[in-house]
Amino acid sequence: QVQLVESGGGLVQAGGSLRLSCAASGRTISLYEVGWFRQAPGKEREFVASVDKNGGTTYYADSVKGRFTISKHNGERTIYLQLSSLKPDDTAVYYCAAPSLGRPATRIATDYDYWGQGTQVTVSS
Repeated sequence: QVQLVESGGGLVQAGGSLRLSCAASGRTISLYEVGWFRQAPGKEREFVASVDKNGGTTYYADSVKGRFTISKHNGERTIYLQLSSLKPDDTAVYYCAAPSLGRPATRIATDYDYWGQGTQVTVSS
């Protein structure tokens, strides 16, 4: 099993930046692919980005492509999500998640078995 803890959220003005961190413990995170999701009030949880085990292959939702960057640092046991050019529509609770060992990090939330508690990102206009 793997345990995930997010941090780095906060209040930022539109156009600003934040870096979210996802600290992993338990079974070594180098064995897992990882995804970031977000959930705004009254909306379903949606895919943001994912990264493979080694951090070499990444995928992004169209809504964040070119503005967000996911990176995986196995030595640090941490996955980062750099948020830039933030918009009010990016306001949400952001979660990192991992599927079971050997499973791919997809765009579907129900494919993930391990979740952090989330970190709030609020973007003011």
